[in-house]
Formats: sequence, C-alpha cells, structure tokens
Amino acid sequence: MTLSPAARAALRAVMILGLAVIYVPLLVVLVNSVNADRAFGWPPSGLTGRWWAQAADNAGARRAVLTSLKAGIGATAAALVLGTMAAFAVGRYRFFGREAVSLVVVLPIALPGIVTGIALSNAFQVVLKPLGVGLGLFTVVVGHATFCVVTIYNNVLARLRRTGTVLEEASADLGARGLQTFRYVTLPALRPALLAGALLSFALSFDEIIVTTFTAGPGTETLPIWIFTNLFRPNQAPVVNVLAAALIVLSVIPILLARRLSGTRTVP
Repeated sequence: MTLSPAARAALRAVMILGLAVIYVPLLVVLVNSVNADRAFGWPPSGLTGRWWAQAADNAGARRAVLTSLKAGIGATAAALVLGTMAAFAVGRYRFFGREAVSLVVVLPIALPGIVTGIALSNAFQVVLKPLGVGLGLFTVVVGHATFCVVTIYNNVLARLRRTGTVLEEASADLGARGLQTFRYVTLPALRPALLAGALLSFALSFDEIIVTTFTAGPGTETLPIWIFTNLFRPNQAPVVNVLAAALIVLSVIPILLARRLSGTRTVP
C-alpha cells in the first residue's frame, strides 16, 4: 500500500506521540533517581548518587528485592516444567480436547489480574487453610506460575511447530533411544525458546503486583508491593524513585535477551 507524504507524516507524528506518552514518564523516573532535590523539582537542581546509596542501605527494600527474586525464580521454574509439558502434549500428540487444553493454558494471561487474584485467594483458603498452610511465598509462586506458564507454552509450542519431527525421526532411524533423541536433538532445538520464555516469565513475575496482593500473606512483601506501600511516604520517595528506575532497567534486559534468543535460527 502506497501512502501519500501527508499520510506518512501524520503516521510518523502519531507514532512519536505514542512513544513519548510511554517513555517520557519513564525517563522522568530515571532522572529523578539522581535528582539532588528531595522534592524532585524540575528541572533538577543537580545530580547525585546518594539516593542510590540510601536505597542500598534500606533493609526493607533489600528484603523486598530478595522476596521478588525468590518468587520470580520459583514461578519461572514451575512454569518451565508445566509449560513445556503442555506444549509437547499439544504440539506432538492428537487427542480429544486438545484445543480445550490449549485454551485452558492460555486463558490465565487473558483474564484481568484482579479476577485471577480473587480466584486464587479463594482457592487457597479452601484447599490450603485446612492443611495449615497460610498465604506466603509459596502461594505467591503458585499465583505467578499460573500466568508465567503461558509464555513458556507459547514459545515452546511455536518452536516445536517450526522444527517439526524430521530431525527426531532421523535420530530414531539412526538407532538413538528416546532419551538420547531428546537430549541431543530436541532439547538443543528448544533451548532458545526455553531461555526466552524463562526470561519473559521472570520479568512478568518480578513486576507483578495485582495477583501478589491477593496471594501474599502478612510478612511477604515483594518489591512492587513495597514500592506501592511506600509511594506516598515523603521520607521514602527518593528510595522509591531509585527502585523504580532499577526496575525499568532490569525489565528491559530480559526482554532484549528474550527477543534476541527468539530470533535465533531454528536448528543450532
């Protein structure tokens, strides 16, 4: 389709405006993390790194970061196992209800977070409370895994469909057993998809706040929850800005790595 110069200019202007709406506030957060003015006057009166040092010395923030790391790693590990198994079932086998399984796996990421959070909270109260297990880090990991599974499932399923079964059949024809074929043929072909899905899952878990609010018990505070709790406390404002800036940087890195890995060639 050929566009007139005026139409191209209009589309370019709309694109620039849209990107500005998204990224200018993020840029302001990054600048405020080194803004020497405690009240964050604009433009900054100077630049300083003392807010970063103050954030590093904040015990509550450090505990929240550690909790988020544990939750992200746990949710990613669970999602890798469950998402890969579901992708193999749907991608390699034909059975009744196959499309329904695919829908059930993908549905959690399409539901509003508050719906997922309420459903999980009710389920935990019914299932875990009689067993003496309360809300805590374990329930946060389970809650995050429900939507992290989707990223693993989609990445692995797409890679399975791209690779097909030719290499696996050739390996079997050459006398390799099923485990050998998986180890030397299937797994290397899936490795980029697994790594990309794991990075995206960890990023989703690390930033999650809505589901965490409903699944975290007293004493379990992830970094997003800590930021939200301290957002309107004047004494904590500099630390909040620093942690928000760190989250922006840390969120970009796994997304870039996942995109690079997803773009690798199919057969190593």
